[in-house]
Amino acid sequence: MGPLRGRSGELGQLLEALRAAEAGTASLTVVTGEPGIGKSALVRALVEQAERRGVLVAQAAAHQTDEISPLASLAPALRTGVEPLVSTEHFLELAGLNGQPLWLGERLADLLGRRLDGVPALVVLDDAQWADPLTNFVLRIVIARLSRAKVMWVLATRPGPGALFDQLIDAVRDQVPVHAMHLAPLSTEAVLELAADRLGSPVDPSLSVRLGGVQGVPFLAEQLVAGLYLADLPDGLVEGVRRRVSSTSELCQALLRTAAVFGSEFQLDDVAVLMGESIGKLAGALDEAIRAGLLADGSSTLSFRHELLRAAVLAEVPPSAQRALHKAIADQLFASGQGAAAAAPHILATAAAGDVGATMALREAAQELLPTMSITALKVIQETFELTLPDSELRGEVGEDVIAILLQIRQFAQAEAFAEDLLGGTALYRGPISPDLRASIMLRLLPHRWATGRLNESELDVPGASAPLAERLRSYRVLGRLEAPFETTDPVALGIQHLAAAERAQQAGRYADARDLYREARLAAGEQVGSHPAIHIEMAELFCQAQADELTTALTRLKDLLGASDSWLAPQLSVLRARLELATGNLPAATEAATSCIRWSAEVHDNSSEPTARQILALIALLKGHPTEAREQSRDPQIRALLAIADGDLSAAAKLLDTPLDYPERHDLLIMAATTAPDPKTATQAEQLLTEQAEATPSPSFQAAAQLITAHNQWREGTAASPADRGAGAERPTGGLAESAASARAGFAAVVDLLAGSPRHLLVARADALFGRAELETGDRATGIAALERALERFTELGASAPAAKVQAVLQAAGVRRRKWAAVQQRPETGWEALTPMERRVALLVAEGHTNRSAADELVLSASTVGTHLRAAFGKLGVNSRVQLTRLVLERFASPPNA
Repeated sequence: MGPLRGRSGELGQLLEALRAAEAGTASLTVVTGEPGIGKSALVRALVEQAERRGVLVAQAAAHQTDEISPLASLAPALRTGVEPLVSTEHFLELAGLNGQPLWLGERLADLLGRRLDGVPALVVLDDAQWADPLTNFVLRIVIARLSRAKVMWVLATRPGPGALFDQLIDAVRDQVPVHAMHLAPLSTEAVLELAADRLGSPVDPSLSVRLGGVQGVPFLAEQLVAGLYLADLPDGLVEGVRRRVSSTSELCQALLRTAAVFGSEFQLDDVAVLMGESIGKLAGALDEAIRAGLLADGSSTLSFRHELLRAAVLAEVPPSAQRALHKAIADQLFASGQGAAAAAPHILATAAAGDVGATMALREAAQELLPTMSITALKVIQETFELTLPDSELRGEVGEDVIAILLQIRQFAQAEAFAEDLLGGTALYRGPISPDLRASIMLRLLPHRWATGRLNESELDVPGASAPLAERLRSYRVLGRLEAPFETTDPVALGIQHLAAAERAQQAGRYADARDLYREARLAAGEQVGSHPAIHIEMAELFCQAQADELTTALTRLKDLLGASDSWLAPQLSVLRARLELATGNLPAATEAATSCIRWSAEVHDNSSEPTARQILALIALLKGHPTEAREQSRDPQIRALLAIADGDLSAAAKLLDTPLDYPERHDLLIMAATTAPDPKTATQAEQLLTEQAEATPSPSFQAAAQLITAHNQWREGTAASPADRGAGAERPTGGLAESAASARAGFAAVVDLLAGSPRHLLVARADALFGRAELETGDRATGIAALERALERFTELGASAPAAKVQAVLQAAGVRRRKWAAVQQRPETGWEALTPMERRVALLVAEGHTNRSAADELVLSASTVGTHLRAAFGKLGVNSRVQLTRLVLERFASPPNA
């Protein structure tokens, strides 16, 4: 490789990024520039320097034909070299995930992360403007996931609105440094140096003048030196290539023209078949083209040395000849069994409006492409629609194809807008709209409209529609509670009615009934128009199954779905897994699933699951004793109430009574409300809510939760003071109160027995903790200590530090001695977390405008005690006035802390 002229500054920047990657700072560099400006030469120089430094290099170049093949652009980079980035076995595994882009990206990131662990690497994709859609999507995931690897990513691409580099920068800018490098034309001096390099001698004055016409484009300078560019002509490159081609044999000229129509990359046997010549006869012509500097032999494929050279050759092929060649290529691809998808670009290049044969072939191509190249499938079907005539019935059918594909790739708004235009009598479609076409299109839209709460009664009745379609529309009326269930033999209509019954049962908390009904709806679901996707129904079924205490079974099935289902559903599947893992007390797995949900929500642009994921992360943070983290994750009313309780405002427990039925671990929040609130009314209401839940779904867990609070309330009534106010060794109740306490202790013991072997480990630990305290204070000390120690051990194993610390404090107050207690998280010396619960409560009241006296009345303390707590809070927070304290509280909570 000759010296790189005029790009020393750019190469220096690239080498700086490469050194940073070797030191552990991953980055993405996007090199942009017009065709022929020298992007590839700059990248080659970087690759050469990287190889000299011992950096692992993986490189590939995209081609115009990549759009119809999944991962075609990136795959060569994964498989090149003596030690490729991905082994043959793993590459075949990735091929099986082509239809699941999110899973493919995650798996590839995992494989590359292992392969590049501690290994500096350079990954280059040239001509990235032609990268296939799957490569585009996967790169966004992989670059972000490998943000801590020693890897430098380089993309060379042409500039353009909405181009690959814009999408990538937006997707990864928060994970890795992004460098944008635009190549400007070379200086006159650099162009002359480049020409001298190619000539091997100084440039004579006449050539220098002609080089001035290349306008700083190095490719044109090289072609001028090679005789393929005439700078003194308006179409200099075309004329130069024409002259060079005309000097070759007729067979070579035919080979070049045919190859130019095939594309920038082609196979010799395809060209040979099309030309009706043997490969042996074409060998000489091919050698001529290579020696003429027009073609390059890539072993398995041939390509033009530069796209501008192909364009120059193609310009010499008359349009009529181009159309004939495209048609012949399409016919050949069909005849050789390569399918409609491979033929689609050539069909589109020649098809005329109203060409029914082309339309049918392209519809077939779109369906072939849809499983693995959905974006390309959409492009093909949209162009097919444009080929149909506005008043043709076929246009309505193709329009429905467009809507179906838009819905499948989750472009719901575009699908609805297109359907509205198609059915609305606009210029988009002027043909007849049959009742069945209208009904069919509406049935395609209804699953999403139902899921987003936008059923429109007027759309659920299409007069004249055939019986199956009409019954399916009626079933959606049942789903929307606009009509009573009715008898039907249509499986789709029957499945929708099962779905309606299941959702009603779930909304009433009858999870076992809902589980069975969802199962029936799922079994009735199919591929027919109007059916709800079976996977959506199964997710609801698994949620209800877990609520009905088939938690382990549901979790096992869910893990299988996560690896096999549509990756567009990854956020919903992940948040469901987070809920189920939290229910088992597996906090690390729940955290991982919730975090994955948030990450994948961003990847697929669907944030509907993110609020629940953040609720789960906040609940986990509270269990771990990290209130600041919980506050950062979620500010919904339940989390705010829990934070207020952690800050010492026990009255906030009453707000937990409003926890929605489908809130993560709702029963646990109601248990906390009952056992924390100073007002007995709250405990009674929590008991009632849990009892109603247990009656609706009589599962062991719900029954245990209800009985647990019943026992707690009995014990509370049977003691002279609430457990929070009584200390170990306090005088025990006698007479009727003692009998009530004994009954409560028996109730606690029954709950502990009921939960034996339950996978809901947090619930089991809470039951042991309440049972232990009751026995310790009003029953058998040994039994109480044993139960508390079981609770402590289970909380500790689960990583639930906050409840573990409370149980440990009870044991220590009871005089229990251990050689080594579990480390209790130390309170910081400064900041909000340094405040004791009472200091926080005082700080919050003062921030709300209370005086020391009114705060004292609120807390049933003396004004001097409030002053002591306030001075301590001032010191820990680093403030010296009520104004500063109020400002700090407002900044921390961003809304009234007790709202």
